[in-house]
Order: sequence, then structure tokens, then C-alpha cells
Amino acid sequence: MHPEVVRAEPGACPICGMALEPRTATLDDAPNHELLDMRRRFIISAVLSAPLLAGAMLMVMPGWPQLVLAAPVVLWGGWPFFVRGWASVVHRRLNMFTLIAMGTGTAFLYSLYALFRGGELYFEAAAVITTLVLLGQVLELRARERTSGAIKSLLGLAPKTARMVMDDGGEHDVDIAHVTAGMRLRVRPGERVAVDGAVDDGSGVVDESMITGEPLPVEKSAGSRVTAGTVNTTGSFIMRAERVGADTLLAQIVRMVADAQRSRAPIQRLADVVSAWFVPAVIVVAIIAFIATHSIVNAVAVLIIACPCALGLATPMSVMVATGAGATGGILIRNAEALESLARVDTIIIDKTGTLTEGKPRVVAHDLDARTLGWVAAVERASEHPLAAAILAAAEPIGTATNVKTIAGVGVSGIVDGHEVFVGRPGLTVTVDGKPAGSITVADPVKPTSAEAIRALHADGLKVVMLTGDVRATAEAVGRELGIDEIVAEVLPAEKEAVVRRLQAEGRRVAMAGDGVNDAPALARADVGIAMGTGTDIAIESAGITLVKGDLRGIARARALSVAMMRNIRQNLFFAFVYNVLGIPLAAFGLLNPMIASAAMTLSSVTVIGNALRLRRSAR
Repeated sequence: MHPEVVRAEPGACPICGMALEPRTATLDDAPNHELLDMRRRFIISAVLSAPLLAGAMLMVMPGWPQLVLAAPVVLWGGWPFFVRGWASVVHRRLNMFTLIAMGTGTAFLYSLYALFRGGELYFEAAAVITTLVLLGQVLELRARERTSGAIKSLLGLAPKTARMVMDDGGEHDVDIAHVTAGMRLRVRPGERVAVDGAVDDGSGVVDESMITGEPLPVEKSAGSRVTAGTVNTTGSFIMRAERVGADTLLAQIVRMVADAQRSRAPIQRLADVVSAWFVPAVIVVAIIAFIATHSIVNAVAVLIIACPCALGLATPMSVMVATGAGATGGILIRNAEALESLARVDTIIIDKTGTLTEGKPRVVAHDLDARTLGWVAAVERASEHPLAAAILAAAEPIGTATNVKTIAGVGVSGIVDGHEVFVGRPGLTVTVDGKPAGSITVADPVKPTSAEAIRALHADGLKVVMLTGDVRATAEAVGRELGIDEIVAEVLPAEKEAVVRRLQAEGRRVAMAGDGVNDAPALARADVGIAMGTGTDIAIESAGITLVKGDLRGIARARALSVAMMRNIRQNLFFAFVYNVLGIPLAAFGLLNPMIASAAMTLSSVTVIGNALRLRRSAR
């Protein structure tokens, strides 16, 4: 389908004739009315076509009974194809339904003419072709339902109610729609977290695999973040709601998956260009075949065998399955173009802080006595510098600091117990009353999974560049530990985008992975932006792909999914093209019966659908 086409109700795309995908995903257990309609038309058409085919093959059925059996099949069973075929003519976008309508309509009308004027009848061909095309539509619609299963499974994660904790300690269940930010909610063992928020009291072990794709449950205690849809396996805790309704991570994932499944990969343009020339060419070939052989059967066979059903399905089916598979594996894909571009990337830029490292500095060593360390903590308590939190986590403040002054890039000073304490930066050297007292070493630990992720990216042939605003010595230490190919350090936030542009100017296809506000311009500039799901909203909005877990190993999985999708699409296009190239000459020279052509057309669509469904295993 074409995503620019928007309709208030379900139906067919007026451009390509394929079923429209919903813009808003819902957990609707109502039956698929289009599938039910097509299935009903197929069953009734099959019942009527069977005796018609048998009678025609045995040559024992007169013309009028053939008409009685064929008319409802072609005119009622095949009516949707005539509607879509006519729409293709009106919109001047000829497609597969143009050929189906012309093929079955021509066979039926010619047979009706021959019934009165004498001549060979092709009622059974028109009816059987219609029945087989209906079968193909039923199979396609069933496959589409399977591809939307990823969205439905995600929607099913959200509980319908939440247990609210009142100010007086009482508790009662409320509808999820009535939960607002700031509410305190109880999450008991075995229950799903209702909204995004943080643990206020208690603890639990939460299974987040349905959101992040990671199998191991995570311990949660006061201050820990919890996400809607995850399951508290053991323990009980009270959480404070922060993001509710459409603002939860789960709701964002569902929206992005639905949008991605409606999007079109750039490679689809190839199929569009081919179809634009292919259908008119087939009509010309069918006319030439009829003139040359004086056989309406040959012309009908050409129209049916050349029907580009498989060509129309080749890319959309692969995109839908791949984006759904990514969502269930913790890889959130904004659109098909981002996933296609990732397969062509040869360079990956990775931000250091919060991406390669945990983004939470901590004290790893110091040579201060306990009293001096306590004074430093007292001074840092009044500071907003990120390193202050690391010091406060390692030491209890002694006394209260006064006259605290912070000088950007230099350090912070204050008076504690009558002594002037100064903590200098960089290096966190400490002086007391102007005399050196020692130093504190603070480091941002490398994530345990970063080394494995870098090895996987190298194994995939990617060049890895680390981009950071940190000092060069620190950056090089991390780079050496992880085996980074190129290190770009001491970069200001505004300069990160320039690094991406430099690499692109060198002819490289660049992906950028980051998690902060200062990464957003670079993420937007890169061929593919990859945001850590643990990062800021603006970074996620600027990226084409989001790793929900914030684990760099997800980049390798996303890359593998991208490569698998593109390989799958090329296989599908190959099936579709070869099928038509081989079939049209056979049909034109009368070597292919129209009914066999119709069966082959249906088989080609089933082949493409089955091949696309294999992608469901690619993000695991």
C-alpha cells in the first residue's frame, strides 16, 4: 500500500489495490471483515467452480448451465477485483487488479458472446481464475494478520486496571484510563506495571523481556525506573506514576511500529517503476498474442500469468514482518528507510558517555583522610556538577559548607568548619587552606556489554568511531580497552554533527549511536541515527532506530535484521520477476492454460508471503 493514502475506513489502496494498513493500532478482537468477506466469496466460488470445471473437462455440460454457475462466481465473487481494476484506470495507476479484471472479464464476456453466436466457451476458465485469485487474497490477508500480531502482542501487555494507593494507606483498583502522573500505585507479585514511573517503596524482580528483549529479570528498589507492560515476578513495591496513557514507552513503541509498517522502503521504488511500465506492456503483449494466434485463451493467459501480485507483495510483506520482529526484540524502527539504510552502513559513530559507558561516574580511588573527604562531600553537596553525585555516593558530608563558589572548568570552593576547601578540575585535586591535601579519582565505568558489542560490529566489517567531549586521556583509555578504531575527543556538542559530515564527505555511510540532547543534531545528520532507549526524548525523536534496552549489542542485532530484510526483499523480487519472465512467453504461444497460469500466480504470491514470514526469527 501507499502510506500517503488515508481513508476513514478499511479498504483497498486506490493506487496499488492492496489492503490499507491501519494508522492507529488497537487491541481489537473483532473479526477482520475483509478477510471474512473474501473467505465467503472464495468458498461459494469454489463450490460453484468445481462442477463447472468437471463438466467442462468431461465436455458434458451445456453452455447455459455453465453460464448459470459461472455468472455468480465472476460477477459476485470477483466483484472486488473489478472495482479495484476500475479504480486503477480512473487514477491512471494500472496495477495487478487491472490485469485480473481484464483477464476474467474478457473470458466471461467472450463466452457470453459465443453462447449466442456459436463458438468455444471459457466460462470455466473465468470462474476458476476468479476462485484462485480469491484464494490468493485470503492467504494474503491471513498473512497480514500474522504480521500485525507483533503490535497486538505489545498492546496486550498493558493492564486494564491499576491498584492505587490512597493517602490514608487504603488501596483500590482504578481503570488504567483514570491513572494520572503523580499517583502512587501498588504492583504485587505476578502483576504487570501499569504505567511508566519510579519505585517509591519496596522492591521486586521485574521481567522486562517483552519490552527490551533481554531474558534476565531486573531487580528494582527505591528510585529504580519501571516501564508499563513489564511483569513483577516477585516482591511487592509502590511506584509513582510519571508517564501515562499515550506517553508511556509501550504506547510510543506501538505507534512507531504501526508507522513503520505503513512506511515504504526505498527499494520499493524499483517495484513501482517496473509495475508502471510492466502492466501496460503486458496488455500490449496480450493484444498481440490474440491477433497473432486468434485465441482469446492465449490473451487471457498472458494477462493472468503476468499479474504482478508477487511483485506488489515483495517489499511490503518483508517490511511489515521485519519491523514487527524488531519490536519484539527490543529494536524500535521508525520507518523502513532507516532499516534499509542500516544494511549499507560501513561506519558507526558511538558516543562515549551513557552509550559505551554507564554515564554514572563513581569514585574509584582517593588518598584523602576521612575528615577531608567529608569536607569535600559537604562542598560538593552544594554543587550541581555531575561529579558531585559521585563524591556524595562515596562519602558522608561532615559539617555544612558556606560561601560555596563554582567556577566553570576550574572547580568549586567553600568554607567548612572554618577551613577553606577547594576541589579543582580537571583531576579533582583537593586543597585545604591553600595546601595540597590529595586527589580523588572518578571514572565512568564501561558497560559490561560494550566490549562484546564492539567485537560484533568489527566482525560485521564496520569501522567504529568513538565521539566524546571528554578529555583525550580518558577517551583513549576507554578506546584502548574496547578496541575502538578511531577516537575523536574533546568535541563540543555543536561539533558532533561536523564529525558526521566529515566522514560522509569521505564517502562513508555513517550510523550514529547516542543518548543525549547534544547527540540529537548528529543523530539527525547521520545516514541512520540510533538512539539508546535509556536516553533523552529528543535523541529518540531524532533517530531512525531506538534500542529500547540501551544495550549496544542491539546495534549488531539491528544490523543483522536490516541485512536479512534486504536479502529477503531481493529474494522476493527475484521470485516475482523470474516468474513473470518465464510465464509470459509460454502464455503468449499457447503453452500455458489460463487456469494453470492463475494457479501459478497464486503460488508465486504464497512463495513471497512464506519467505517474508521467515524474518520473524531474525531479531532474536
